[in-house]
Amino acid sequence: MHLLNLGILAHVDAGKTSLTERLLHAAGVIDEIGSVDDGSTRTDTLALERQRGITIKSAVVSFPLDGVTVNLIDTPGHPDFIAEVERVLGVLDGAVLVVSAVEGVQAQTRVLMRTLRRLRIPTLVFVNKIDRRGARHEAVLAQLARRLAVPLVPMGRPVALGTRAARFEPGLGPGAVDVLADHDDALLAAYLDGEVPDGRLRAALADQTRRTLVHPVYFGSAVTGAGVPDLITGVERLLPAADGDPAGPLSATVFKVERGPAGEKIAYARIFTGALRVRDRIPFGDGGREAPEDGAVGRGGGAREEGRAVGVREGDRAGGGGVQAGRPEGRVTALSVAERGAELRQDSAGAGRIVKVWGLGGIRIGDALGAPGRAPEHHFAPPTLETVVVPGPATDRRALHVALTQLAEQDPLIDVRHDEVRQETSVSLYGEVQKEVVQATLADEYGLDVTFRETTTICVERLTGSGAAVEFNKKDGNPFLATVGLRVEPAPPGTGVGFRLEVELGSMPYAFFKAVEDTVRETLGQGLHGWRIPDCTVTMTHSGYSPRQSHAHQGFDKSMSSTGYDFRGLTPLVLTDALRRAGTRVHEPMHRFRLEAPADTLGALLPVLTRLGALPQQTVTQGPLCLLDGAVPAGRVHRLEQLLPGLTRGEGELESAFDHYAPVSHGTVPERARTDHNPLSRKEYLLNVTGRVSG
Repeated sequence: MHLLNLGILAHVDAGKTSLTERLLHAAGVIDEIGSVDDGSTRTDTLALERQRGITIKSAVVSFPLDGVTVNLIDTPGHPDFIAEVERVLGVLDGAVLVVSAVEGVQAQTRVLMRTLRRLRIPTLVFVNKIDRRGARHEAVLAQLARRLAVPLVPMGRPVALGTRAARFEPGLGPGAVDVLADHDDALLAAYLDGEVPDGRLRAALADQTRRTLVHPVYFGSAVTGAGVPDLITGVERLLPAADGDPAGPLSATVFKVERGPAGEKIAYARIFTGALRVRDRIPFGDGGREAPEDGAVGRGGGAREEGRAVGVREGDRAGGGGVQAGRPEGRVTALSVAERGAELRQDSAGAGRIVKVWGLGGIRIGDALGAPGRAPEHHFAPPTLETVVVPGPATDRRALHVALTQLAEQDPLIDVRHDEVRQETSVSLYGEVQKEVVQATLADEYGLDVTFRETTTICVERLTGSGAAVEFNKKDGNPFLATVGLRVEPAPPGTGVGFRLEVELGSMPYAFFKAVEDTVRETLGQGLHGWRIPDCTVTMTHSGYSPRQSHAHQGFDKSMSSTGYDFRGLTPLVLTDALRRAGTRVHEPMHRFRLEAPADTLGALLPVLTRLGALPQQTVTQGPLCLLDGAVPAGRVHRLEQLLPGLTRGEGELESAFDHYAPVSHGTVPERARTDHNPLSRKEYLLNVTGRVSG
């Protein structure tokens, strides 16, 4: 039987989880449909999900259809949990995008559709809630076409909208031929010559849907079941089955990590080729790290690691790539797959399957199992907010650190940062709801009482010029047995950190070059103002070391010979000097916004937008409405959302999403508290690292 890994995606409250329940019921997997309001759904298993009535973590459940077994993945709808959606996208064969017939297209709908199109994931659209008062048909179709800007093929029409008797009448309308003929010259010729046979039309529909050229649209209700059988038929006939060679080498990707009852790590993975078996010893990771002890985390554990395997670029004088540490290995102790709404333990699983894997203690989200895969891509913007976690009076700080570390395993983008000097821990966030969820999770699952400081914006630093610095072994107060010279240069946004050599690769042990490169990447996590420098090129211009020394009849003398410690200790000082000479400027995240409001409220809106630092770039009046497009600092979006109802009589609609970083142009330049040994102050740094001020 064929497999299909199907994602259910939507904006918040569109009815995704209810649709999942209805699909499971229609397939005969469950006898009674669960309720989001009652906390009885199959996929919202966390206590917090049941309490709040929202999906926080992705969940996998399986059901059979005629000729295909569907692994259905229910994903969060709230934009604060977009990272959870991102991790799922890479394992999907197809998707259903759910839209409410009442609320219509939302900002999240547009973000999701753009990403699905970019990744070429075949997608069906299901317009839900046709039984609800205020449900619309033609208006929502027009909105889908205008705001999603994708080719749509209505698969029928709803009748008796807004009533419990609402139903879906299937049938391709005359407009379907026009849409499909745009991508099929033979179909266009047949259409011009006369009537196109229904079979020919449906074959073209299936082909173009699988190639993401068009998107079929269904209307229905997850509550009453209207339109759901037609959607199921579309899933069976229009979406492609999973492919992959079951006899090939193992290649799988981890998209979710959780902890079991005994604290053990459990990985969720999609197998693309080959097979995975219990007792197999398999390599995992990306080759750029060693396996940590289970639960261990270093500085910045759970953080984004921009370009962590870039290494030395080919064609440089030294040639070759960066040092690739051996990939960690682990032995699979147990496997399970989703089967007819339940979880089934198996000894093996093959290509196309989604599996739960036990036994890989150092596993992380994004890791490849078996053959190395592509580095995980970020399809959505990283978090742009952060906050300091404040432990309650009776909260053990060590237990809090362990708990946050485990939460970072499940969501690496929360980027746990610990400041040893101030004894503070901060986390990155997408929004206020996520902050509330982190707080509730710490209380419910770990028994830890915490509060948070006010949320602040996460900025980045960009170089304003080029700069170079060098320190020589045993000269000018250098306490480290190492020579390091570095030059820093700006790089275009989005290109990451590049590390190059202008010295011969054989001029010193390769491990010392690797120590410099790794330390450069870590040090760039905190620029001159404390913010990450995401894009630049760093070139090593000087190198030198003290060869291994030993006294007669004695062993190796560490005090006379260079070690990796010397290069790791000296590199932050040299890099910081180079950054000072280059200069950096702080950039803040900017959201692209689209605001729709009554035209007569424009006079009240514009001064407020100006006060918030927003830059309206286009204003269009359409009858009684005005549409504003522009950019606004991410840190001001929440305030704009609060003010909008009062400014527009409750009629204003705001969409916003991260767009770019721009130089801070108002107020004081934001500084971020440092969590390293502070190489900005040579005296403080050397006292922290060596215990003395100079060599």
